[in-house]
Amino acid sequence: MSGYHLATMGQAFRSHTCGELRASHVGERVTLSGWVHRRRDHGHLTFLDLRDRYGITQVVTNAEEAKDAHAAAEPARNEWVVQVEGVVRHRPPGTTNAELTTGDIEVAVDAFTVLNPSKVPPFYINEEQPGLDEAIRLEYRYLDLRRPAMQARMLLRSALTGAIRRAVESDGFVDIETPTLIRSTPEGARDFVVPSRLQPGRFYALPQSPQQLKQLLMVAGYDRYYQLARCWRDEDLRGDRQLEFTQIDLEMSFVDETDVMDAVERAVVAVSREVVPKRPILHDPFPRLTYAEAMALYGSDKPDIRFGMELVDLSEVVGGVDFRVFADALAAGGAIVAVVAPGSADWSRKQLDELTDLARAHGAGGLVHLAVQADGTFHGPAAKFLDAAIQAAVREAASAKPGDLLLIIADPQARRAREALGRLRLELGTRLGLRTPDVLAYVWVHRFPMFTWDEEGKRWDATHNPFSAPVWDEADRMEADPGGVSAQQYDLALNGWEVGGGSVRIHRRDLLERAFALMGHTVEGMRDQFGALLDALEYGAPPHGGIAIGVDRWAALLADQDNIREVTAFPKTQAGSDLMMAAPAPIAPQQLADLSLRIVSEDQTSQDG
Repeated sequence: MSGYHLATMGQAFRSHTCGELRASHVGERVTLSGWVHRRRDHGHLTFLDLRDRYGITQVVTNAEEAKDAHAAAEPARNEWVVQVEGVVRHRPPGTTNAELTTGDIEVAVDAFTVLNPSKVPPFYINEEQPGLDEAIRLEYRYLDLRRPAMQARMLLRSALTGAIRRAVESDGFVDIETPTLIRSTPEGARDFVVPSRLQPGRFYALPQSPQQLKQLLMVAGYDRYYQLARCWRDEDLRGDRQLEFTQIDLEMSFVDETDVMDAVERAVVAVSREVVPKRPILHDPFPRLTYAEAMALYGSDKPDIRFGMELVDLSEVVGGVDFRVFADALAAGGAIVAVVAPGSADWSRKQLDELTDLARAHGAGGLVHLAVQADGTFHGPAAKFLDAAIQAAVREAASAKPGDLLLIIADPQARRAREALGRLRLELGTRLGLRTPDVLAYVWVHRFPMFTWDEEGKRWDATHNPFSAPVWDEADRMEADPGGVSAQQYDLALNGWEVGGGSVRIHRRDLLERAFALMGHTVEGMRDQFGALLDALEYGAPPHGGIAIGVDRWAALLADQDNIREVTAFPKTQAGSDLMMAAPAPIAPQQLADLSLRIVSEDQTSQDG
């Protein structure tokens, strides 16, 4: 991003950026403006590294050659904004800096102007500061964003959104903006609501996604829609979740799930190769796993496939073993699942205890560990329950070799066993250095169960959104076997994160009403909350499907970050606070009155209840 020339922009304060000058500019008179990155005094010489978002240029004031400029530069310190004028020259032999694109040259300054001094920042801008309190970074986010590392991440995000637009528009998608004041409808999370001044007592909602609107655009005949959509969800925050976020929203007509995945995959590959060309894509085309396959092999519906270590079901192999832990799990209809940690048979008791604690933290009752010795026999507390034939069968089933460590979870709930072991697999991958940071391992997971049973609500819930279509030849048995129907749903995962999710939609009113009924909606409730979409489906709605990919998550992964706050300009804290703007905050009584609202204390709410 350092090659921009600003002459055509007619800027008053600079002729070039701080990342632009090269040996070819030697002899030219230039004007630069930026922040003082570093200062070095050498008596009659002062060296300043001048920084802007394009790079750094070394400038030099010399008391003997330009007395006034040298004097003007004397008070300047880090983060002061200054302007310099002078002539580009080669750096003296032996002083070039190969780490800078401008490292062959410097500017001999003959005019120096302080544009704005700076207070001493609360943290270093020009170097990383390990252990810096994130609350300080967020309070002074405008300074945090000035740091070169943060600027690099924000520029990568900008490159990502630009590449997305180019990729999807080259494939026929059109950009259509949808409103951010809509009706509140149930889509899986709590809405943020906005009171209406013109219609007291009524509320808009900020969209969790443009889901219904993009489907209505398909009814309207726009065929291929996209939008970099701003979305809001009032839910607990975590490393990959903020209250407000951006997604690349896509919808297509006359498609099945393969068509959508193919189109998205083309765009994702093109974008990845443009934005991070040095990071290899592990598989192209992307692997496509059913939900059942992903859970069986990885214990996760967003698997990290940068490394193997697939889970192995040992239920049949050890089904007759007289070991209570195994027997009780199988008697309850559960499963016995294993993973092999290669070359880890000599791990210490402390390491094994840590893994056991991790398994328990993720719901498992415990962890069985068996080290494969040089002669192929097992060593571990449970080894005595396995005779030679069973040990051989376990080794063969798990492809375990001498020197490997076999970790086993037996649980009355098969899914819980796989999910806990899946979490353990990720930890093992990290400890063994198998989660290669540079590799991009995209994978599709599709054919999710259409419904899951909500025991508390005594109803079926959609596993994705309520508009997802069943596999067409399973639609007739939705009411008879809701839990056994698969949906035309698909998620895109990258390096263990879900980055996108979508589905083919129900495009017929009768089928959507049947799905809503299974989820506990009355006819009146359907019409009240989804009336526009239901009506639209009766006016020639085409078969359609789409996806939403989280730009924040994708940017974080491409920037090799594990928290989306690192690629978000002004994020909220874990508690949902904006420390810089001091939000959320009370509003004036007159504003409440204008909106016909009043604040009710928690005590009053309890008394009213």
